[in-house]
Amino acid sequence: MRELVFALEYEPGCNRVADTLADHPDARIRSLSLHATAERLWRVDHVTGPPDALDDIGDAFLTSDYYADCLATEDCGATQETQVLDHTDDTLVLYSDWERTPDCASVPHIARDHLGDGVLFETRHEGRHYTWRIIHSGEGDVAAFFDDLEAAVGDCAQTEMLRTADTSAPTRETTADSSGLSPDQEAALRAAVEHGYYQSPREVDVGDLADHLDVPRSTLTYRLRRAEEHLAKRYVAGEQLTGGASPPL
Repeated sequence: MRELVFALEYEPGCNRVADTLADHPDARIRSLSLHATAERLWRVDHVTGPPDALDDIGDAFLTSDYYADCLATEDCGATQETQVLDHTDDTLVLYSDWERTPDCASVPHIARDHLGDGVLFETRHEGRHYTWRIIHSGEGDVAAFFDDLEAAVGDCAQTEMLRTADTSAPTRETTADSSGLSPDQEAALRAAVEHGYYQSPREVDVGDLADHLDVPRSTLTYRLRRAEEHLAKRYVAGEQLTGGASPPL
């Protein structure tokens, strides 16, 4: 089995949920379940964030005509239904069911076309950054998948490869280096350290650092957050393995 991890960075105005998340940087959406057949797609999503963010995100799901992963840039005629399964002060659980038309395209359906049946999906959506993790047999054509994906998203989103590897391979055999970070995450982290982002007080803010790296602010924020998450988890795992404090990273 192979693992494929990539991200879509949506341009403003191209995806209503991405626009809503960009307005609420503390909100997150992750998939609990995602399934696709040739004609349908259905998924359950878990949303966390402050109450006003949950209200806005719920409204984006419930009132958009074709959000459920359809990559069409205008109404494609698909039939979609979204239901709220749970809603608390800081959690929202949504069920979406989508019946596609010949004009529809989506990441799961493009993946099925090129990577075969039995593909597994996991997603995380933060701001304009929509990360996909796909587990597939390894017998399909990944290059053709990305060609069709880029054609489908057009100018609405940029694609970024984060990792591809055998699911049983150690991290160093992926596109990431021995630190476990992707090249883009490592570059963002190095630049943040070199320019004083982690100094106290900070010598540069994330906006200026993003301008220096010539990337969108939301992209840099995402890369730093993922790098920090990975290093924090590795630190804690090291403590658990040694039974004590690990040396500073």
